[in-house]
Amino acid sequence: MQGLSKKEIKVVADLEFQKKYYFTTEDIKNHFKNKRQMINTVYTLRKKGRIIKLNRNKYFLVPIKARHGKWTDNEIIIADEICNSKDYFIGGWAGAHYWQLTEQIPMQVDIYTTRRQGKTNILNTRFVFHRTTKRNIKKAVTKKIGENSFKIISKENSKKWMKR
Repeated sequence: MQGLSKKEIKVVADLEFQKKYYFTTEDIKNHFKNKRQMINTVYTLRKKGRIIKLNRNKYFLVPIKARHGKWTDNEIIIADEICNSKDYFIGGWAGAHYWQLTEQIPMQVDIYTTRRQGKTNILNTRFVFHRTTKRNIKKAVTKKIGENSFKIISKENSKKWMKR
């Protein structure tokens, strides 16, 4: 791969071999002598577009097979990884689309959480965070896509949301 150092190729190849496309700095710290070297390598990989920052300590690895650095993943799985699988659920049009209550493809993913609020763009997808209560989060259901589980608004609540 042109443009990557030997150390960067080693880190990316190791993560791909382990099939860890979502990783933290803890997963790669064994490749480095000290924290400064690790931070610099993560910084250069981000600058080169080989990893994408999801939250404070979690990253998404763009696989080597993505020849030009363009890659995407399921928005629902990305939302679960952003929230570290805690205190959230997916609602809005993304939830309605998941339950096949609408044929519209959602323009954004609405994430209801107790932790944060605001908007962010990750992997060409817009994520909008809304504040909610822990009581509302308990009403969400857990589903699976492949090996990944995620929390989404229940079908009944999604129908109520659409009538509003």
